[in-house]
Amino acid sequence: MFNCNPHLKAGLKSCLKLTIYLLFINNIAACQPIDKEPLQRWQHATDGSYAANISNDGKYSVVSSIYHGVGLWDLENNENLFNWSHQQDNADNLVLAVDISDNNSHVLTASRENFALWNMKTGQSEGYWKLQHSNIRDISVANNGKYLLIGKANGTVLHITPSSGRRLEFLGHKEKINSVDMMPNGRVAISGGSDFIAYVWDTSSGQVIYRFNHKSRVSRVALDPKGRYAFSADSMKIANIWDLKTGKLISQLKHLNRQEIFSSVQFSPDGKQLLTGSPSRRVNLWDIQTGKKIASWRVKPKDKNRPSGAVVYSAVFRDNNHIITESSSGYAELWPIPKQ
Repeated sequence: MFNCNPHLKAGLKSCLKLTIYLLFINNIAACQPIDKEPLQRWQHATDGSYAANISNDGKYSVVSSIYHGVGLWDLENNENLFNWSHQQDNADNLVLAVDISDNNSHVLTASRENFALWNMKTGQSEGYWKLQHSNIRDISVANNGKYLLIGKANGTVLHITPSSGRRLEFLGHKEKINSVDMMPNGRVAISGGSDFIAYVWDTSSGQVIYRFNHKSRVSRVALDPKGRYAFSADSMKIANIWDLKTGKLISQLKHLNRQEIFSSVQFSPDGKQLLTGSPSRRVNLWDIQTGKKIASWRVKPKDKNRPSGAVVYSAVFRDNNHIITESSSGYAELWPIPKQ
């Protein structure tokens, strides 16, 4: 604090204004990205993409775009491995959701009405299905493509076993599904809907394990692949990290934006940090135990887009020192994690 003379009214006012100004500047600076430019940037889609997902180990990404279809990329070598298409009929087959299994064996892709399973080793399709009576909202795939999870606009979640054709419908939600996720073994799922509820449930029986209530529609849910945590966020300001073993709240993300929407979520391998992406180009790193923000970045905006912007479709930990992102700008970007 500054040494102000209390007997000088004008000086006190001036000093107070300066103090407030500096505090404001400090707060603004604390919210700025750590790095304005990434260490590396690779273009994976001309004129932007419609969906993307990076594998949990940061080695592969799958990107959907209007000109290139669905492309699978080797991020370590920036090599395009395969290109896939949903062109099975005359329906609207623009792929709007993609997911890579935790063990990098399969990719699940979905348009509004169709979904397909792809083998990452051979590049071959292992199934193509058409959904009846409702649109697809979100998807998830288990290791080896053993189970598929489809969140639907009619409020149901479909759990599919491709090898046997078994289908289980989870009917806990009363409104449309906005987000789903599944453990790598496919036995536990989480779903969030416009009914203000996130459910964690057993996919073999449909039995609810936990119910997480929110005050507005649940816009994003996620499960830690190692089974330690669950994440649920609503459309207003509440974003919670839960203990998946007890169902108890661990922390709530401390962000300032009234309507912070998350477009991607990933837990760090060591279980200490959370990485989130948003539709506002922003990528944030959080401390899981406290909910405090550690670092922030902003991805490249979409070319020829006014006002400039980009949705962060996926952000993951590449290693202990770097994160990698894929966004609607059509670019993958590599960023350094600041030293603590």
